[in-house]
Amino acid sequence: MTAGADGVVARLVARAAAGSPPEELPRRLCAAVRDGLGAAGATLSLLTDTPARQLLAASDARALLLEQIQFTVLEGPCISAAAGGEPVFVHDLAHPPTPWPLFGAVMREKLPEVKAVYALPIYFGDYVLGTMDLLGLERDALPDDALKQAPEAADAVAAALVAVRAQLLPGREAPAWEPVQEVRAHWFDTHRAVGMVAAHQGLSPEDALALLRARAFRTGRTLADVTADILRRGPH
Repeated sequence: MTAGADGVVARLVARAAAGSPPEELPRRLCAAVRDGLGAAGATLSLLTDTPARQLLAASDARALLLEQIQFTVLEGPCISAAAGGEPVFVHDLAHPPTPWPLFGAVMREKLPEVKAVYALPIYFGDYVLGTMDLLGLERDALPDDALKQAPEAADAVAAALVAVRAQLLPGREAPAWEPVQEVRAHWFDTHRAVGMVAAHQGLSPEDALALLRARAFRTGRTLADVTADILRRGPH
Protein backbone atom coordinates (compact mmCIF):
# COMPACT_ATOMS: atom_id res chain seq x y z
CA MET A 1 0.00 0.00 0.00
CA THR A 2 1.27 3.49 -0.81
CA ALA A 3 0.43 6.81 0.77
CA GLY A 4 -2.90 8.32 -0.15
CA ALA A 5 -5.12 10.89 1.53
CA ASP A 6 -3.82 12.98 4.42
CA GLY A 7 -3.46 11.00 7.63
CA VAL A 8 -3.94 7.55 6.13
CA VAL A 9 -0.47 6.34 7.12
CA ALA A 10 -0.88 7.64 10.67
CA ARG A 11 -4.09 5.65 10.86
CA LEU A 12 -2.31 2.56 9.57
CA VAL A 13 0.31 2.97 12.31
CA ALA A 14 -2.37 3.37 14.98
CA ARG A 15 -4.15 0.28 13.66
CA ALA A 16 -0.91 -1.73 13.75
CA ALA A 17 -0.38 -0.70 17.38
CA ALA A 18 -3.90 -1.55 18.51
CA GLY A 19 -3.88 -4.82 20.43
CA SER A 20 -0.23 -5.53 19.67
CA PRO A 21 1.73 -7.48 22.28
CA PRO A 22 4.37 -5.08 23.66
CA GLU A 23 7.27 -7.19 22.42
CA GLU A 24 5.85 -7.11 18.87
CA LEU A 25 5.00 -3.41 18.81
CA PRO A 26 8.21 -1.94 17.31
CA ARG A 27 8.30 -4.52 14.51
CA ARG A 28 4.63 -3.90 13.64
CA LEU A 29 5.12 -0.14 13.66
CA CYS A 30 8.16 -0.51 11.42
CA ALA A 31 6.21 -2.60 8.91
CA ALA A 32 3.30 -0.15 8.97
CA VAL A 33 5.39 2.90 8.10
CA ARG A 34 7.32 0.99 5.43
CA ASP A 35 4.21 -0.30 3.70
CA GLY A 36 2.11 2.80 4.24
CA LEU A 37 4.72 5.18 2.83
CA GLY A 38 5.83 2.84 0.06
CA ALA A 39 9.46 2.57 1.23
CA ALA A 40 11.74 -0.37 0.51
CA GLY A 41 12.65 -0.65 4.19
CA ALA A 42 12.30 1.05 7.55
CA THR A 43 13.95 1.17 10.96
CA LEU A 44 13.20 2.58 14.40
CA SER A 45 15.86 3.44 16.96
CA LEU A 46 16.14 5.21 20.32
CA LEU A 47 18.70 7.77 21.51
CA THR A 48 20.01 7.75 17.96
CA ASP A 49 22.77 10.32 18.29
CA THR A 50 24.12 9.10 21.66
CA PRO A 51 26.37 6.22 22.80
CA ALA A 52 23.30 4.69 24.47
CA ARG A 53 21.65 4.09 21.08
CA GLN A 54 19.26 1.13 20.92
CA LEU A 55 17.66 -0.50 17.91
CA LEU A 56 13.91 -1.02 18.21
CA ALA A 57 13.18 -2.63 14.86
CA ALA A 58 14.44 -3.07 11.31
CA SER A 59 12.17 -4.31 8.55
CA ASP A 60 14.82 -6.46 6.85
CA ALA A 61 18.55 -7.17 6.57
CA ARG A 62 19.16 -4.22 4.26
CA ALA A 63 17.51 -1.78 6.67
CA LEU A 64 19.47 -3.27 9.56
CA LEU A 65 22.75 -2.78 7.67
CA LEU A 66 21.83 0.86 7.08
CA GLU A 67 21.57 1.30 10.84
CA GLN A 68 24.81 -0.61 11.46
CA ILE A 69 26.67 1.65 9.06
CA GLN A 70 25.38 4.86 10.66
CA PHE A 71 26.13 3.66 14.19
CA THR A 72 29.62 2.48 13.22
CA VAL A 73 30.74 5.65 11.41
CA LEU A 74 28.72 7.93 13.73
CA GLU A 75 27.23 9.97 10.92
CA GLY A 76 24.37 9.82 8.47
CA PRO A 77 20.80 11.03 7.97
CA CYS A 78 19.30 9.50 11.12
CA ILE A 79 22.02 10.88 13.39
CA SER A 80 21.61 14.33 11.85
CA ALA A 81 17.82 14.11 12.21
CA ALA A 82 18.16 13.20 15.89
CA ALA A 83 20.73 15.87 16.60
CA GLY A 84 18.89 18.63 14.76
CA GLY A 85 15.33 17.59 15.55
CA GLU A 86 14.26 18.01 11.92
CA PRO A 87 13.60 15.54 9.08
CA VAL A 88 16.57 14.83 6.82
CA PHE A 89 15.60 13.72 3.32
CA VAL A 90 18.34 12.46 1.01
CA HIS A 91 16.68 11.94 -2.35
CA ASP A 92 19.88 10.85 -4.10
CA LEU A 93 22.85 9.45 -2.18
CA ALA A 94 25.18 9.88 -5.16
CA HIS A 95 24.37 13.32 -6.62
CA PRO A 96 25.46 15.54 -5.06
CA PRO A 97 27.81 13.69 -2.67
CA THR A 98 26.37 13.29 0.79
CA PRO A 99 27.53 15.66 3.56
CA TRP A 100 28.68 12.59 5.49
CA PRO A 101 31.88 11.35 3.78
CA LEU A 102 32.36 8.13 5.77
CA PHE A 103 28.68 7.22 5.60
CA GLY A 104 28.57 7.88 1.87
CA ALA A 105 31.68 5.81 1.18
CA VAL A 106 30.54 2.82 3.23
CA MET A 107 27.03 2.95 1.76
CA ARG A 108 28.45 2.85 -1.77
CA GLU A 109 30.56 -0.13 -0.79
CA LYS A 110 28.05 -2.18 1.21
CA LEU A 111 24.61 -0.97 0.14
CA PRO A 112 25.01 0.37 -3.40
CA GLU A 113 21.42 -0.55 -4.23
CA VAL A 114 20.09 1.98 -1.70
CA LYS A 115 19.70 5.28 -3.53
CA ALA A 116 17.67 7.37 -1.06
CA VAL A 117 17.28 7.65 2.72
CA TYR A 118 14.65 9.59 4.65
CA ALA A 119 15.17 10.12 8.40
CA LEU A 120 12.66 11.65 10.80
CA PRO A 121 12.97 12.45 14.52
CA ILE A 122 10.60 10.74 16.94
CA TYR A 123 9.51 13.21 19.62
CA PHE A 124 8.28 12.58 23.14
CA GLY A 125 6.99 16.03 24.01
CA ASP A 126 9.84 18.42 23.29
CA TYR A 127 12.49 15.69 23.50
CA VAL A 128 13.84 13.74 20.53
CA LEU A 129 13.80 10.16 21.77
CA GLY A 130 14.83 8.49 18.53
CA THR A 131 14.43 8.31 14.78
CA MET A 132 12.56 6.58 12.00
CA ASP A 133 14.53 5.75 8.86
CA LEU A 134 13.06 4.92 5.46
CA LEU A 135 15.12 3.70 2.53
CA GLY A 136 14.51 3.63 -1.21
CA LEU A 137 16.07 1.66 -4.05
CA GLU A 138 15.83 4.47 -6.56
CA ARG A 139 16.40 8.20 -6.57
CA ASP A 140 13.45 10.25 -5.32
CA ALA A 141 11.98 6.97 -4.05
CA LEU A 142 9.18 8.56 -2.03
CA PRO A 143 6.65 10.81 -3.80
CA ASP A 144 5.60 14.16 -2.40
CA ASP A 145 2.44 12.59 -0.97
CA ALA A 146 4.47 10.15 1.12
CA LEU A 147 6.96 12.81 2.23
CA LYS A 148 4.08 14.99 3.41
CA GLN A 149 2.71 12.14 5.52
CA ALA A 150 6.05 10.93 6.90
CA PRO A 151 6.15 13.40 9.86
CA GLU A 152 2.58 12.43 10.77
CA ALA A 153 3.62 8.77 10.65
CA ALA A 154 6.57 9.52 12.98
CA ASP A 155 4.19 11.27 15.40
CA ALA A 156 1.88 8.24 15.29
CA VAL A 157 4.84 5.97 16.08
CA ALA A 158 5.71 8.16 19.07
CA ALA A 159 2.13 8.03 20.33
CA ALA A 160 2.12 4.24 20.07
CA LEU A 161 5.43 3.95 21.93
CA VAL A 162 4.22 6.13 24.81
CA ALA A 163 2.07 3.21 25.93
CA VAL A 164 5.17 1.05 26.47
CA ARG A 165 7.56 3.80 27.53
CA ALA A 166 8.56 1.95 30.71
CA GLN A 167 9.96 -0.86 28.57
CA LEU A 168 11.73 1.26 25.98
CA LEU A 169 14.99 1.69 27.87
CA PRO A 170 15.42 -1.36 30.09
CA GLY A 171 18.69 -0.24 31.64
CA ARG A 172 20.76 -3.24 32.67
CA GLU A 173 18.24 -5.72 31.30
CA ALA A 174 18.25 -6.87 27.68
CA PRO A 175 15.39 -5.37 25.66
CA ALA A 176 12.39 -7.61 25.13
CA TRP A 177 11.60 -6.51 21.58
CA GLU A 178 11.20 -9.15 18.90
CA PRO A 179 13.28 -10.57 17.31
CA VAL A 180 15.17 -10.79 20.59
CA GLN A 181 18.59 -11.85 19.30
CA GLU A 182 18.71 -9.21 16.59
CA VAL A 183 17.61 -6.38 18.86
CA ARG A 184 19.94 -7.47 21.64
CA ALA A 185 22.92 -7.52 19.30
CA HIS A 186 22.09 -4.01 18.06
CA TRP A 187 23.12 -2.42 20.36
CA PHE A 188 22.53 -3.65 23.92
CA ASP A 189 25.47 -6.07 23.65
CA THR A 190 27.63 -3.21 22.38
CA HIS A 191 27.09 -1.36 25.64
CA ARG A 192 28.21 -4.45 27.57
CA ALA A 193 31.33 -4.76 25.44
CA VAL A 194 32.08 -1.06 25.83
CA GLY A 195 31.97 -1.48 29.61
CA MET A 196 34.38 -4.41 29.45
CA VAL A 197 36.87 -2.55 27.24
CA ALA A 198 36.60 0.62 29.33
CA ALA A 199 37.34 -1.30 32.54
CA HIS A 200 40.17 -3.33 30.97
CA GLN A 201 41.97 -0.36 29.39
CA GLY A 202 41.06 2.39 31.84
CA LEU A 203 39.06 4.34 29.26
CA SER A 204 35.89 6.35 29.45
CA PRO A 205 32.84 4.68 27.88
CA GLU A 206 32.94 7.25 25.06
CA ASP A 207 36.60 6.44 24.28
CA ALA A 208 35.98 2.71 24.51
CA LEU A 209 33.10 2.99 22.04
CA ALA A 210 35.28 5.07 19.71
CA LEU A 211 37.92 2.33 19.89
CA LEU A 212 35.38 -0.34 18.92
CA ARG A 213 34.06 1.81 16.10
CA ALA A 214 37.59 2.35 14.78
CA ARG A 215 38.26 -1.40 14.90
CA ALA A 216 35.06 -2.12 13.00
CA PHE A 217 35.81 0.51 10.37
CA ARG A 218 39.43 -0.58 9.97
CA THR A 219 38.55 -4.25 9.49
CA GLY A 220 35.42 -3.71 7.42
CA ARG A 221 33.31 -5.61 9.96
CA THR A 222 30.15 -4.47 11.67
CA LEU A 223 30.20 -3.14 15.19
CA ALA A 224 27.96 -6.08 16.14
CA ASP A 225 30.66 -8.51 14.95
CA VAL A 226 33.38 -6.72 16.94
CA THR A 227 31.10 -6.70 19.98
CA ALA A 228 30.38 -10.42 19.69
CA ASP A 229 34.12 -11.17 19.64
CA ILE A 230 34.69 -9.17 22.81
CA LEU A 231 31.82 -10.82 24.66
CA ARG A 232 33.02 -14.23 23.54
CA ARG A 233 36.77 -13.87 24.09
CA GLY A 234 37.08 -10.88 26.39
CA PRO A 235 38.60 -7.42 25.80
CA HIS A 236 41.85 -7.43 23.90
